[in-house]
Amino acid sequence: MTEAVWKMIYLARRNPQLSAEDFPQAWREHSALGRQCRNVGERVKSVMQCSRVLDVAMPGAAQDYDGVNLLQLRDHESAAAIWSDAETLAVMRPDEPRVFSTYVRNFTLVCREQVHRDGPRGGIGLIAFLRRRADLSPDQFHQAWPDAAAAGLVLPGPLTQASRVVDNEVVDPPPPGYVFDTILECWFESLAVLDQAFGGQDLRHTWPAPMAALLDLPASVFMLTHVTHSRP
Repeated sequence: MTEAVWKMIYLARRNPQLSAEDFPQAWREHSALGRQCRNVGERVKSVMQCSRVLDVAMPGAAQDYDGVNLLQLRDHESAAAIWSDAETLAVMRPDEPRVFSTYVRNFTLVCREQVHRDGPRGGIGLIAFLRRRADLSPDQFHQAWPDAAAAGLVLPGPLTQASRVVDNEVVDPPPPGYVFDTILECWFESLAVLDQAFGGQDLRHTWPAPMAALLDLPASVFMLTHVTHSRP
């Protein structure tokens, strides 16, 4: 049996006093504080900060968020342990309002990863925070979604051109305002490849039918990002 891969994923808005152009550097500075926290070093296996691609007007791409962080954890328990760690509370939490619109815990989701297409990570990540249809229970959605996603990824359409596709099932109760059921990472070689794949269509209206049938696409959030910091 394959060992589960656990993540914390957050959908961030910047402190409005920061410009969108200055946000990635402030975010990198904040991440560097983690080196002072032993618990973070032991429990966070990798960090990938994906900042919103600026000055690109792609229909359906969210403009009211600034970045997505993909943190791979040592185990599921690490998600809760980090929030109560004394060093993290003393070193990182006081810096959070300088960088973000609120404290990080308020926009973080805990997920379990499933890789659907294990190819190379391209230069552009379309990261979709997906919400199920209102008439589906969480159990109904999570039972149906893996097969729907697997079917959708092989149908003709924009996702066939993604080099890597990773699904992240939200497993812990999400914070208020961030009620999503799964987070899909779709990595493309370049912005040009992604643009060609979607043909200028709205990102919210072009999902394969097996997937779209389970989703509330207007309530979902589609982030067009590129990696601006990662470690190791």
